[in-house]
Amino acid sequence: MIQVRAIKRCDGRFSNWESETYDRWNYQDYLKDEKWRKEWISFDCLLWNPDDDLVYCGITSFNNDIFAAYDRKTDSFVELGYERVADKYDAKFHRGLERDQESGRLYGAVALLHDIDQYWDAPGGAIIEYDPKSGAIEKIGIPVPHNYIQSIILDQKSKMLYGQCFTPERFFSFDLKTRQAKDLGPLSCGYAMAQGQIPAQDDNGVVWASWTVTRAWQMEPGVDMFRLCRFDPKVGKLEYLKTGVPRADRKYGTVPAEAFFNLGTGCIYISADEGALYKLDPVTAKVEFLFRPIQYGPSRLASLRLGPDGMAYGVVGVGFNTQLMRFDPKDDSYELLGKVYDESIGERAYQIHDVAITDDLVVYAGENDNEGRSSYLWECKL
Repeated sequence: MIQVRAIKRCDGRFSNWESETYDRWNYQDYLKDEKWRKEWISFDCLLWNPDDDLVYCGITSFNNDIFAAYDRKTDSFVELGYERVADKYDAKFHRGLERDQESGRLYGAVALLHDIDQYWDAPGGAIIEYDPKSGAIEKIGIPVPHNYIQSIILDQKSKMLYGQCFTPERFFSFDLKTRQAKDLGPLSCGYAMAQGQIPAQDDNGVVWASWTVTRAWQMEPGVDMFRLCRFDPKVGKLEYLKTGVPRADRKYGTVPAEAFFNLGTGCIYISADEGALYKLDPVTAKVEFLFRPIQYGPSRLASLRLGPDGMAYGVVGVGFNTQLMRFDPKDDSYELLGKVYDESIGERAYQIHDVAITDDLVVYAGENDNEGRSSYLWECKL
């Protein structure tokens, strides 16, 4: 059993009519609407900091309010001063929060909500450096001008960030020591979004991500359009593989990767195909299907985090059918621990985009893209 509590930063509620704006309005329409601008948010990425016991939150907001922290001691949110560096196009930290274990500084990456009609007006996604000790916050570089950042990971040894841009989709590196960036190449052919939520680095320092083929001589790219790619810093070149994540039903074709995870076993784990989990051998690039936790209906598994007990935790499901999962990387077994549901207020989590785990084994889950109300930060005590 788990104890679940919904933590509210905003309590915006939206009628059925207002929810219908989701596929009618453009970005500028949301900016003009005061309620949507001030009362609707999503929690897109989370990071628990052992130095101050705060849960740092990357947030989607039409009001540029995209960075805050939850204080577990006071049960309240802490403002981090993002308004000091904000640009009007800064819409969210999507999957962009990393911590340098040596300095204790945090790094965020700015993602977009606007369309390409504003491509040349918007400066591009910046790398944000935040010092929790002093509260100093700074934009230290824009890796790809006019292009925004969906995700970053940090190589703790080399102090190199690797990231995925959107839109268009490109892969880059950013050196924290020199603050120099390199555009390492494209990921998408343009037919569909290629990248997963976040890449992962294996034990040899190779970064794994995904790309899509074009097949420009035919009308569609085909059922095997989604492929794997990798970047080895020793080689210095993005390598596009011909293999991908296989369908869970074993039919011919590949599926888009949801996210990549390194859970300390020497392998890379990949979520895909309605919340299924796969295991990638970094040497052979062979991908093995493991299991699908929810057998019925739509699902997803956007995040898995390794806990202090050696188990990995994530939330599977979608559409208010979300459950906390515990995964054992030692034998690839899993257990569903309970629904992400706060009985005291009668609320369920719509879907979970990222999780963070504390040293006392409390799982915080970031809800996102709830069209009927502002998303919540969910606290799950085991």
